[in-house]
Amino acid sequence: MDTYTIELTNQNAYKLLKELEELHIIRVLKKTIKHEKKLSDRFEGKLSQEIGDELQKHVTKSREEWDNQNI
Repeated sequence: MDTYTIELTNQNAYKLLKELEELHIIRVLKKTIKHEKKLSDRFEGKLSQEIGDELQKHVTKSREEWDNQNI
């Protein structure tokens, strides 16, 4: 059997699907799709430019230290 994802645009559509399920024609599987924001979008505009620059410098320095370790 094939599985399809559909978006309901009307509450009546859900009622129709449930009726088809009761007739054993289809099976309704509830799957919620999360529309996750990117991390950068979630924090956009929340930090001052100065703090953002300091954070970027810290991250860059940490990466350089990690790359220079003799493991």
